[in-house]
Amino acid sequence: MQEMQEICLYRELVFRRLLFISLFLILCIVLSLLNLSIGPISIGIGEIFHTLITQGNDTAHVVIWDYRLPWTLMALLVGGALGLAGLEMQTILNNPLASSYTLGISAGAGFGAALAYILGIKVLPNVPMEFVVPINAFVFAFLTCMLIMLIGKIRGFTSETLVLGGIAISFMFQSLLALLEYYASEETLQAIVFWLFGSLTKASLFKAQVVFIVLAIVATLLMLKSWKITALRLGDEKAKSLGVNTERLRIEVLIYVSLLTSVAICFVGIIGFVGLVAPHMARMLIGEDQRFLIVGSILCGGVILSAGAITSKVIVPGAIFPIGIITSMLGVPFFMFLVIRGRKQIW
Repeated sequence: MQEMQEICLYRELVFRRLLFISLFLILCIVLSLLNLSIGPISIGIGEIFHTLITQGNDTAHVVIWDYRLPWTLMALLVGGALGLAGLEMQTILNNPLASSYTLGISAGAGFGAALAYILGIKVLPNVPMEFVVPINAFVFAFLTCMLIMLIGKIRGFTSETLVLGGIAISFMFQSLLALLEYYASEETLQAIVFWLFGSLTKASLFKAQVVFIVLAIVATLLMLKSWKITALRLGDEKAKSLGVNTERLRIEVLIYVSLLTSVAICFVGIIGFVGLVAPHMARMLIGEDQRFLIVGSILCGGVILSAGAITSKVIVPGAIFPIGIITSMLGVPFFMFLVIRGRKQIW
C-alpha cells in the first residue's frame, strides 16, 4: 500500500514538472510570435505564418527573415544558453549567487571585445572583420573559465576556491577594461559601451545556428550526466559515496559552462543576470532533478530574454533600448532578494 502511494506521488511530481515545462514552452512560442509581430511595421500573426512558410520579396518577408527572425531566435537561444550555464554553475559551486556574470566570465569577454575595438588586436589571424569582436570575446571568456579552473586545480576544486577565484578575475578584467576605456577615442568608447550594454541588433541566422548547435550538444551531454550532477546537491561526501568523481565532474561541467557562456556573449555582448534569475525561477517550480531542471532553465532563460527583447523595442518608441540594461534592472532586485533571504531559505 505504501509502495503504491509512493508511486502515485512520484507520478504526480513528474506530471507537475512536465506541466511547468510545457507552460514555459508555450510562453516561449507566444513571446516569439510577439517578437516577430512588434516593431515599427506591425505584422499580423497570420501574415507571419504565411511569410515563414512561403517565399517572397515583399516588405513583410524582408522584415521577418532579415531582421526579426534572427532577433527572435537569438533571444531564445542566448537566453537558454545563459540560463543553462547559470544553473550548472550554481550546482557545481553549490552557490545560489553564482553565474557567468557574477564570476567574471562576462568581464573577460568584455575585455576581449575592447581589445578589438580600441587596439585592433585580433586573437586569431585572418578573421573577417565582422567576426573579430565576437571571436575575441569568445576566446577571452573561455580563457577566463580556464583561469578559474587553474586556480581551482592549484587550491583544490572546492566551491569556495572557484567562487573567490572568479570574483578576483572579475575585478582584474574590469580594471583592465576601464584602463582601455580611459585611452579610447570618443567614437570607439561609444561602440564599446554599446557592446557592454548587450544588444541583439547584430543577430543573424548564421549566428543563431552556431548558438543552437553548441546549446544542443552541451545540453545533451549534461542530460547524460544529470543524475551525477543532481547528486552534487547532496554534498561532496554523499556524492562520492554514490560513486561520483566530484572533481572530474566539476571540471567537465565548467568546460561546458565556458562554451555556453562564451558563445552566447560573443555575439550579443554582455547580458547580465539571466543566468542568475532563470535557474532560480525554474528550480522553484520544477525542483532539483536535473533531468527536468536542465530543460526548464533553458526555456525559462528563453522566456526572460524574449520578454526583455520585446520590452527593448517598445520602451522607447522608434528606438531599440539596450537589452542588457533591461535584464539588469530585473536581475538586481532579484539578486538583492536572494542576499536578504539568506542561503538556507534560497536552497
